[in-house]
Amino acid sequence: MTVGVRQEPREGARPRPPLRPRLPVLLALLVGLAGVGYRLALLLADAPPTNSDEATMGLAALHIARGQGFPVWFYGQAYMGTLEAYLAAPLVALAGPSVLALRLPTLALYALFLALSWRLTRRLGGDAWFALLVVGFLALGSDRVVKNQLIAGGGYPELNPAGVALALLTVGLCAGAPQRRAGGSGRPTSSRAAPPGPDARTVDADPSRPRPGARLLRWAAWGLVSGLMLWVDPLLLPYILGAGAVLMARRRRELAGRAGLVVAGTLLLGAAPMLLDSLRHGRNPLAAVLAAGGGDAAAGWGERLYGGLVLGPPLGMGFCSPSHCAGWQLWWAVAFPVLLLLGAVAAWRTLRTPVAPAAGTGPDDDSGGADERRVSGAVRLALLAGAAAVLAAYTVSSSAGQTPVESARYLSCLAVATPALLWPLWQLPFPRQFGDLAVSGSVGRHRLADVESTSAEPAGGLGPAEGGRRARVAALAAVAVLAAMLGTAGVATAGAMARVPAIHAEAERHRALVDTLGGLGVRHVRGGYWTCNRLTFATGEDVVCSVVDDELRPGFDRLPSYRRAVTADPGAAWVAPAGSPLAARLDQRLGPGPGALDVVTVADWRIYLPRP
Repeated sequence: MTVGVRQEPREGARPRPPLRPRLPVLLALLVGLAGVGYRLALLLADAPPTNSDEATMGLAALHIARGQGFPVWFYGQAYMGTLEAYLAAPLVALAGPSVLALRLPTLALYALFLALSWRLTRRLGGDAWFALLVVGFLALGSDRVVKNQLIAGGGYPELNPAGVALALLTVGLCAGAPQRRAGGSGRPTSSRAAPPGPDARTVDADPSRPRPGARLLRWAAWGLVSGLMLWVDPLLLPYILGAGAVLMARRRRELAGRAGLVVAGTLLLGAAPMLLDSLRHGRNPLAAVLAAGGGDAAAGWGERLYGGLVLGPPLGMGFCSPSHCAGWQLWWAVAFPVLLLLGAVAAWRTLRTPVAPAAGTGPDDDSGGADERRVSGAVRLALLAGAAAVLAAYTVSSSAGQTPVESARYLSCLAVATPALLWPLWQLPFPRQFGDLAVSGSVGRHRLADVESTSAEPAGGLGPAEGGRRARVAALAAVAVLAAMLGTAGVATAGAMARVPAIHAEAERHRALVDTLGGLGVRHVRGGYWTCNRLTFATGEDVVCSVVDDELRPGFDRLPSYRRAVTADPGAAWVAPAGSPLAARLDQRLGPGPGALDVVTVADWRIYLPRP
């Protein structure tokens, strides 16, 4: 008899989830693809413009691909690891030296940054619409931003994905308690755990949490990424210290065991190139970084504060036009510290919310939604502290006062803190209600794991009507700030796109120079710093260039072997951009007499050939 028996639906017959909850995910995917596609289109159009510093990294990749050398540092200095050269070396070996081969790995790093930022925002408790907002903002790209993300000049494209990866690993390690042992020789993670029994076995209260082996892999990944970034560029150090402090506070007992050994070992492994080179040559990379930051140069405090606090945040986060900041684009210099403060207060309040551990657990094993909120607050606070430390270190450096536009690249890793920075804006009612309305068609159905109602209750001493008015004003202000962010960054992105035709035309002129030198049979030339290594890399070292200044004196050669090769060739030519001071100086040596020079002009370049 089957009367009254309800047949359970088969697994494959379950209804699919409605489209609306998946809508922000699909939109984020499209926006992310648009961001990657925009940058790929820039690369194919030779933008952003390359330079001799990027070509120096390309020469390192070329030498690695040929097996001629395995440099630890950017040529000519004792800091800035050559990770980008090792990433590009396989492509250079397959396709030959080119800017595109050098930049495809940096494009992949950017795509990874977007994906990790989405995941981090969700793990911190943000809903899918908030994650879409974060991805949308990061998909935009001003001139300064795309330079930081795509130019393989050393130390910038890898910082953002590494910083977000460290934060994501920290959330995973803190939010997921390690498995407990009900018996056996292993020490239980809970002080109230039962003593070992004859049938000891591992008990996992939550099957979704990673097994011990997977946790050790996460610890290893955290240490390896941290070590690599210490070698590549210490700009990420504030974020590393912040994430490390969270792990020490939340998982100190676990770090006292195997996890600590794994982290220490992998961190040393990642930083091994730097450590071994320092021991071998007795060099201090930190001193070299401080010297490069302008620590020994003169700059007034007024210039530093203006360059660091006024120009720095808008330039570093993509709100400015190419090579300058208009007055109206500087509004972010005021909004940035305010958001830092509001985000830190919100994170601190979440962190200080008391959590009652579940029965039979210790402080390292408390779980549930309240504990996840505390982890979110701790990681957000670490991200904001890291961003503040990066900005402070940049502001006190002379680079902020002397070259604020170009030196804003040192602030590229401010983007790591984007989810934490925008967090207080999304917690106000209007932005959240937009997500609810788009998903469910009604307001009030929040899916946020960590909803901090910063304006849901009226401030102390205010009645409901007055508190509600203030909440509405704050919500409208949040919407205005978010709209201004996207609008200003969009205008800056349009400005970067407008420069692409001129950049492509300049790259074509440089290719004409390379072809002309090959046709003339020139193998050795002298030129300015921003000419030499770019020319040498473009020709795959078929043409070797040695640096001179505008008075024809020897300049800074990052590879001394190039100077020796050029000096040994009595028929070495000279190359200079038309109209440059170097070209004007060489024009004085034109003439029919012995020792004079002949000139060949091609595409805004002048090639000076010695008379036989």
